Amino acid sequence: MLKQQLNFKLSQKLSPQQIQLMKLIQLPTQAFEQRIKQELEENPALEDGKEDLDAEFDDEFSNDEYENEYDDSKESEIDVDDYLSDDEIPEYRLQANNYSADDEDKQVPYASGTSFSQHLKSQLSTFRLNEAEKEIAEFLVGSVDESGYIRRSIQDIVDDLAFTQNIYTDEETVLKVLKKVQELDPAGVGARSLQECLLLQLNRKEPTKKVSLATDLLEKSFDHFSKKHYSKLLSKHDISEDELREAIDVIEHLNPKPGGTFSGNMRMVEHVIPDFTIKIVDGELELSLNSRNAPEMHISNDYNNMLKGYKESKEKTKAQKDAVMFIKQKLDSAKWFIEAIKQRQQTLMITMSAIMNYQKEYFLTGDERNLRPMILKDIADEIGMDVSTVSRVANSKYVDTPYGTKLIKEFFSESMKNVQGEDVSTREIKKILEISIEEEDKRKPLTDDKLAKLLKEKGYPIARRTVAKYREQLDIPVARMRKEI
Repeated sequence: MLKQQLNFKLSQKLSPQQIQLMKLIQLPTQAFEQRIKQELEENPALEDGKEDLDAEFDDEFSNDEYENEYDDSKESEIDVDDYLSDDEIPEYRLQANNYSADDEDKQVPYASGTSFSQHLKSQLSTFRLNEAEKEIAEFLVGSVDESGYIRRSIQDIVDDLAFTQNIYTDEETVLKVLKKVQELDPAGVGARSLQECLLLQLNRKEPTKKVSLATDLLEKSFDHFSKKHYSKLLSKHDISEDELREAIDVIEHLNPKPGGTFSGNMRMVEHVIPDFTIKIVDGELELSLNSRNAPEMHISNDYNNMLKGYKESKEKTKAQKDAVMFIKQKLDSAKWFIEAIKQRQQTLMITMSAIMNYQKEYFLTGDERNLRPMILKDIADEIGMDVSTVSRVANSKYVDTPYGTKLIKEFFSESMKNVQGEDVSTREIKKILEISIEEEDKRKPLTDDKLAKLLKEKGYPIARRTVAKYREQLDIPVARMRKEI
């Protein structure tokens, strides 16, 4: 049985322009420049603003008018006046902003070089190896990770050589070739463990008394050394504290990741370009937006001239109408993109300005203990925008401050109450925890229990497990691993 009924419901729909704006907001400076470049390539009606402008279209034309007036089902006359204007300068360029158009358009240079693996392979030619040994050596070099280690068992390598390279060998031969690979630079490369890596580096040093003792410690007592059981090392090796201290100093100057020292590796390097700059001028904060986030864009004069030619022609063929429809679609797209850029600039400035004012005391002093508890909703309520919009700004943008370049989301933190019942930032507690650990007696480092008591005495009643969590977030090891002799 068929029924007909009327239902009311609320739904939220995003227009293509809103989606485009949200995508633009979350882009950092470099990605935003790439997006502009892509749009310029895809839309011939859009040009950058380094050329003189003759005429632009105004902003009065709406999408609804477009759909109603230029429906293919209606053979109405196309009115192009909405797209033509006598204004020499578009409205969006009349808006004031605090960026300089004279800022240098700096380009990030790209460097090329030899990869770490190629660097190692090029050294193999210095050894006398037969054809089979050379192939095994190249396979071993190919198995070296970016830290400089071979993290596979010899038996696995033997099996892989047979299955993938059709090379049948044994563990003894592979170990023999591995010894050759471990002679390559940098020292320690090709090691299968941290212990082996450190010993390879010590073997290349001049055999002094402290180097010999360091080698003896790593060979016979690596477990005690790694766990900093100094009393057991003193007893087992029958040495003084000064001798142990000298040997430890030698070991601490070795490189646990020899692959990381190779300067010519092809590792991807992320170039951070600040999206904002905060300066202190006469005791007041001054915020500016990177000028690369505020490009000058305009509509192609050629496209405007095409519309003028169509308007002035007496006979309008279907082919001309189709061409004008295409032109108008490109003009609409260009207009929307320019408007999205303008809204992006405004959103970034409004959001960052609210964050700067909220954390004014921190930006004036640089002391992380002055950071106020702040969550996304605090800023969203302040500027009257959605939390997701603030998140898009905070998660991908950097600000250049007098204290270094910071990721904006680092200024956000949850709150905890101190003994006075005041809300304090967890960042403040972490900073005090970090200072307390720096000032501790390294011969008797503070345990998490003692740190919790110390923080409680300073007015921050937090549990031991919370101290452990904050310590791990600060990448600080447990008390035993912080011990020094």
